[in-house]
Amino acid sequence: MSEKPTGITANKKTRESTITWSDGHSSVYPFGLLRAACPCASCRGGHENMGSEPDPNVFGVGLPESPATRIANVVAVGSYALSIVWEDGHDYGIFNWHYLRALCPCEECRGRK
Repeated sequence: MSEKPTGITANKKTRESTITWSDGHSSVYPFGLLRAACPCASCRGGHENMGSEPDPNVFGVGLPESPATRIANVVAVGSYALSIVWEDGHDYGIFNWHYLRALCPCEECRGRK
């Protein structure tokens, strides 16, 4: 996967983040999905569960609106990833481009899995 983002937004009103990719695809991520799919070792249950792909079970997790699912800030990590700072203080996950593209919840991308 060589796609890279050409645009990234986070809308606190709709509680969604949108990434437009270099191939023209747009991915819309509910904040709850991003938090459920946090790639940090703590959220994934230890280093042995770390991987380049999101756990498919995150698509069925419905996290309620709370400080844990409200984005306080999004920070670029070099030119390869984002770090999301959540209102509850959690900020350990590094969402690289490959992981975010694999996390796209749209019907087209989910149909490929």
